[in-house]
Formats: sequence, C-alpha cells, structure tokens
Amino acid sequence: MNPKPMHVPFVDLKAQYAQLKTQIDARIKRVLDHGQFILGPEVAELEQRLAALTRTRHCISCASGTDAMLIALMALGVGPGDEVITPSFTFIATAEVIALVGATPVFIDVEKQTCNLDATKLRSAFTARTRAVMPVSLYGQPADMNEINAIAAEFGVPVIEDAAQSFGATYQGRWSCNLSLIGCTSFFPSKPLGCYGDGGAIFTDDDALAQAMREIRVHGQSGRYLHTRIGIGGRMDTLQCAILLAKLDAFELEIANRLKVGQRYTRLLESCVDQVEVVRVKPDRTSVYAQYTILVENRAAVQKALQNEGIPTAVHYPAPIHRQPAYVRWAAKVDCPVSEQLADKVLSLPMHAYLDEPTQARIVAALARATASSILPTAAIQG
Repeated sequence: MNPKPMHVPFVDLKAQYAQLKTQIDARIKRVLDHGQFILGPEVAELEQRLAALTRTRHCISCASGTDAMLIALMALGVGPGDEVITPSFTFIATAEVIALVGATPVFIDVEKQTCNLDATKLRSAFTARTRAVMPVSLYGQPADMNEINAIAAEFGVPVIEDAAQSFGATYQGRWSCNLSLIGCTSFFPSKPLGCYGDGGAIFTDDDALAQAMREIRVHGQSGRYLHTRIGIGGRMDTLQCAILLAKLDAFELEIANRLKVGQRYTRLLESCVDQVEVVRVKPDRTSVYAQYTILVENRAAVQKALQNEGIPTAVHYPAPIHRQPAYVRWAAKVDCPVSEQLADKVLSLPMHAYLDEPTQARIVAALARATASSILPTAAIQG
C-alpha cells in the first residue's frame, strides 16, 4: 500500500509566523497592554510607514480591500447614473463596490499573457457617463498604468488602481498603489503583506481626497459626532495594524523571496511548455506573485491528479464577473472572449515566500505527470 503523500501548504502562514513569532507576539502584547483597540497608535504608525514605503503623501488604513475601493469611489462622488470601467476577469469585489455606490460597471477584456486589463480596449468603453476607471493589478503584477492613465486623462476621468494583489510590486520603478490618483490594497491573510484578519489601505497624493477618505472611513465624521458626509464603519483594527508592523520588517526580504520563487517556477515549467502556459510578467515591472497562475486544458482532471499527490491548487477565477448571476444585468453588450477563455483554464499553484526549491520541483514534476496524462493537449489562448 502506497503511503499517503505529504501535503504541500498552498500558502504557508505557519512558516512565516515561526520566522516572525517574537516580533508579532510582542506587537500584539503591546496593544493588549494599552487597550486602544480602535484607532490606537499602531494605526497611525502603520499609515506613516506604508506611505513612506510607497512614496505617497497619504495612506488611509481601512477594514478591508473592498472597503478601500468603496471609500475611494465615495470620495470621488461616484453614484447612480455614473459608469466605471473595469476588467471582467478579476475578483468580484472590484465590480461589487461599483454596484454598491449605485453606479454601472462597464466590463472590458484583459490581455491574454498577463490577465490584466487590455488598454487597447479601454478608449472605446468611455461614454459621457464614465466617472472612473478601475484597473486591477492581477496575480501580483501591475497593469499597463501609463497607458491607462493617459487614456483616462483624455476624458478627464480619475483612475483607481485595485492593487489588492500587487502591494510590493513595481512598475517602471514606482510602487504599485502609487501609480494613479488613488491606489487601494488588501491585507487579507494570504496577500503578499497580510494581517490575521481583514484589512486594507488607500493611497493618494491628493490632500482633499485623503481628508474625505479619512472622514468616510469613520462614518463621515469631521469631528466627534459631527458628520459632514455620508460614511461607513471602515476602520482597521489596531491589532491588525500591529501584526502588519511586525511583518513589515521582513517584507523586503519576503518580496525578494517571492520573486525568486516565481522565477524558479517559470524556469522549471519550461519542461512542460507543451502542456502548460504561464502568466507572463512584462519587462518594465515586477510581480509579487500573490498567486502563481498557469493555464491548462482539462483543468478538473489536472487538479484531481495533483490533489492525489498532496498538492493543493486554486482557481482564480472560474467565471468572469459578467457571467456571475448578480451581474448579468450589465452583460448585454459585454465582449470579453479572453476573460471567458481564461476562466476555463487558469490554475494557481502553491505560492509563498517560504516555498523551497525541492518542494517546487516536486510540484512541477507532479504537474508534468498530471498534464501529460490529461486527455487534451494545451492550446494557446485565442483572442
């Protein structure tokens, strides 16, 4: 009887905690000792450090990456009757916040090699009602932000970068979250910089917008019990800020490790080139590999074969947003063939800063066996 294969963690938060246990525990204890669990001193400290890291004037921490985008749209005054352009191939939150403010999401397609918004499709999506563009820096790599910003500027429309998966990545030497008027990120536990619950942040160089977003985050308060605008309860807990502060000291090294792991995957997967396509990183930017994503045919069979060898996988994402039941009302004129094909083929492999080379070799060897035994060969995406 064959022994059960050793399970590979998809994201190894335990390994990270083992490395940073002393710092994390000390930070948590400090919060427990002072007892300021809402907007305690760690909140301001984290915001200052993140602003310095990204070289932005303002960082506004908040309860989640979703709240970050919602607050950004509210600060810009986006609402009913307005349109916001965004890619269809992404996590639901990007479109969700557009709908929540009463605006209409306008879905456009993505590039087949990067899975990011296709800037060549952007100009034709603008109408007189367009009030914002929300590109996503998917899988850890920034989108074509210069092109997107330039086209949006022609129409006098702001750009909000959904950088939930790309915090720590760079684009032409600048940090993701500092590539447009507003950048939003997430600190969900599995993100490149993750806390131990939900958390997020907003970045901008605009003083007036920063003030508006700080007020919106706290129920629209400009002073205690003085509510000058509509807001939400969107504060980030002090404890979560403390955890991020402990992790920030190791973040630069973890980014470097993620780059090594991602590049190693790409190199190892050259042996599977006939069965597997990889999401490519463009030469003028970096990726923090929030996910390491490949494209395969016969995905369900490949996933099952890998699972049998103790290797977990995930699908980010199995359906473009315009195919989701809650969003089909906005799908009548959507033409996103690449998004639809990607949704059928994408598969994310285990990825984290502590993934060692022998484990990666085991994953790729198992993938080679799985794809070789699948019925259909991989075909390049058409589009």
